[in-house]
Amino acid sequence: MAEVASKDGAWTFDGEVVRIVPGHDRSVHKLRKALGELVVPLEAIRGVTYEPGRKGGRLRLRLRDGADPLSQAVAGGLPDSADPYTLAIGADRTGAAEFLVDDVRNSLLVWEIPEGPCDRYVLPGPGVPLTATAGDGTASFDGERVRLEWNWLASGSKTDAGTQVFELKDLTGVEWVRQVGMGYGYLRFRLRTPGPDRSPEEDPRALSWGIQKEGGTTALLAAAVLARLPHPSGTGGGKAALEPAPDGAGRPADAAADPDAMVRRLRELGELHRQGVLTDEEFTAAKRTLLGM
Repeated sequence: MAEVASKDGAWTFDGEVVRIVPGHDRSVHKLRKALGELVVPLEAIRGVTYEPGRKGGRLRLRLRDGADPLSQAVAGGLPDSADPYTLAIGADRTGAAEFLVDDVRNSLLVWEIPEGPCDRYVLPGPGVPLTATAGDGTASFDGERVRLEWNWLASGSKTDAGTQVFELKDLTGVEWVRQVGMGYGYLRFRLRTPGPDRSPEEDPRALSWGIQKEGGTTALLAAAVLARLPHPSGTGGGKAALEPAPDGAGRPADAAADPDAMVRRLRELGELHRQGVLTDEEFTAAKRTLLGM
């Protein structure tokens, strides 16, 4: 059995599955910890690489398109620190990493695993019920319906619309976008009945955030929903699951052009501090960074 361990976690390969266990160190990303242990069958794997660095390196597992609802939901949007399919290792683990890479590659060849896309999800996706809080509200999913509830950071259009409940059978897909720069990250639900084009901050079908890069555990909730919708390779609603929005529609607004954006960001930052998500030091540093932009 091939095995590689570091403070970020451990990977083992027994010839059939790669088992990924997140580490318990404080530096391990919260998203990895929330996702927990993953068992990745050989059938889901397209390849694996070891990327050497100055003080160690990184293992990277590449999955076949359509094999994993989480990868499908985030579409490459997670940074390496949050991506469960990467593992940073020290220089003393280089030999073990290269051995695991060779072992997985040889097994892919022996079992003639194709590199092309899958026609079904090989990984099951996160379990339910699941709740994620970020930015202007809270999203919850029990396997049958999605519920969006707003907090005091929500725009008037969202609070006027009130709590939103979407039945799974009425959903065609999910959009998840990480927060970048002064834009907003968001989790938007696509329904069979189209609504007006709105920015994520104004759309009552979307949760939006401007401080948390990955939006807490919203990526896991997005994956849980996708795992229960028709696969993108199939017919019906599944094909629409990850269709991009039309040019200019539904994209994060440019905060620099919004005179209220800075105030909203500072309020959100304060809320995270009050909830204990940010320490005093992290709150001060984030506030200085925000005000310095």
